This record gives sequence, structure tokens and C-alpha cells, in this order.
Amino acid sequence: MKIAIEDIHDEGITVDIDEPLVIEGHDHPYMVRAHLELHRIESEIVVDGSMNTEIELECSRCLKTFQRRIDDPVHMVYHPIGELGSEAHELRSDELDLGFYSGDAIDLWEVLREQIMLSLQMKPLCDAACRGICPKCGIDLNSETCSCDFKEEDPRLQVLKKLLEKRKE
Repeated sequence: MKIAIEDIHDEGITVDIDEPLVIEGHDHPYMVRAHLELHRIESEIVVDGSMNTEIELECSRCLKTFQRRIDDPVHMVYHPIGELGSEAHELRSDELDLGFYSGDAIDLWEVLREQIMLSLQMKPLCDAACRGICPKCGIDLNSETCSCDFKEEDPRLQVLKKLLEKRKE
């Protein structure tokens, strides 16, 4: 959903969204609900509001799929891409809510997609106490126990072990 910059007047506009959105890395779209207020101050566009959705993720420990609810506020400030400049610099903490738009419109789908991606964990967990799967037999340790022996040593440390044994002699 694109909003023309010229349609955003001094008093701003309000946009309510209740539509499916395709999120990078996922096969099917998810229903996203958002209430956004857009204000324009010269060429700067301020987007404030809230959004929520429920997304299906895969646990990075046990590999089971689970649902995660995302209910986050949205606050972004957009400038024309021409203001970006060609110099590379490190982002300051006050620039984390800064974005850039090109052309004469701002794409609200990109705004929401970005906010969803930023709210996802890098390694999603179905539960903080998830025990994962056994690296030897593959049993789900959340529902079963295995009798695998975990006394196997890292082969990279064998050289150090030999050195320690020589030192004791």
C-alpha cells in the first residue's frame, strides 16, 4: 500500500490496515493489523502507530513450529533518499528509527515488513526453557529422555590433552 507524499497534509492522515502481508522467508502471507498516523514536516514523513500479527516460526533448538504474536508500536521517521549522502557512517542510537523513501510515495507494506522483521528473534525459541534435540540420537528432549553418553571430548582438544599428560610425566 503506497501513500503519495502529496496526500499527506499538515494535519496528517490516518491509515488502518487489516490485510495479508508476505514476510521474507515465509511461504504464505500473515494477517497484519495496523493503525498508522502519517505526518509530513516539509520532506520528512513521520509514521506513528501500532501493528500486530501472529507469525509461524521454527524453534532453533527443537525445530518444532510455533506461533508468535507480535504486538508492537511503530515509530519511524523517513527522509528522501537524496538526503542520505554518499558517506558511510556508524548509526547513532537516535538514528535507529530513521528510514529513507524514494520517489513521490511511501510504501507502508515495507514499513510494516521492516517492523515485523526487527521484532523477530535471531534464533526463535518456542519456550525459553526449550531443551532442544539430542545431538546424537535426535530425540526431542522436551518430551523424552535419552541415554546417550555426552562424555565425548572435542577432537580439537586432544592435542592439549596430550601436552598435559606429558607435563604430568
